[in-house]
Amino acid sequence: MAPEDIANRFTFHPATTPERQAAHESVRTHCGELAAALNELLPDGREKSLAITNLEQVMFWANAAVARQEED
Repeated sequence: MAPEDIANRFTFHPATTPERQAAHESVRTHCGELAAALNELLPDGREKSLAITNLEQVMFWANAAVARQEED
């Protein structure tokens, strides 16, 4: 792996534009809405916990995609 790739992965990437800020908020909102729906629909248990945990991962990686994109 190139040193630049390591640096990019472990560097803070602030939302520098209103569009990126809005994209982060949209990802959080949509994931939160789905999490709330799943919480209501699914019975408590391991599978529900895994579904919510993986949805958190979805949110993380989606926001990483927004944050790590190259500047326009």
